[in-house]
Amino acid sequence: MNVKGIIYLTAKSTIIEAFGEEKWNAFVPKLAAKDKFFGNAIFSLTLIPMEKFIFFLDEMVKEFFNNDMMNYVTFGMVSAQYALSADGPYKAYILTKDTKQFVDFVLPKLWSSYFDEGKVTTLFKDNVIHFKITGLTFKHYYFEKLLMGYYRQAIKVFGKKTNAKQVRSLVSGDDDIYFQFEIKD
Repeated sequence: MNVKGIIYLTAKSTIIEAFGEEKWNAFVPKLAAKDKFFGNAIFSLTLIPMEKFIFFLDEMVKEFFNNDMMNYVTFGMVSAQYALSADGPYKAYILTKDTKQFVDFVLPKLWSSYFDEGKVTTLFKDNVIHFKITGLTFKHYYFEKLLMGYYRQAIKVFGKKTNAKQVRSLVSGDDDIYFQFEIKD
């Protein structure tokens, strides 16, 4: 499984905004010293193997967030906020105003904008967004938390506050990742 470089560039922008360019520029050589992959230029369409992406996230959390792995949730939320903002690469995805259309078409499209493996299916029923990812071979607890944070924030950017709940997890031995986002208002 690969991650598209846009998510790395989102992390870079977020870290620079929060901590300054000097701290990011000090972090990258340390990262590249541990894994030569990160000594190369990464562009928005660069394919990053998932193992290397998780390594990058873990190193970023150690460096900037005191090794608090629950910051994967925060990173997911910040990534969605940036990606769907007026300056973000996927701002057009939130032009729709219909919740069902957003759930049926936009949420799965966001997945394929970042990842080259797995399939997202969604359903909007009884004021709950059912969100399922199948076909993944990669298992990582905090990555699942990143996804939950990302999609919860994407729904919030769309204009709906939710209570998020993870129902199933690959890490826990289930066959898929399944979230429910109950709309509060």
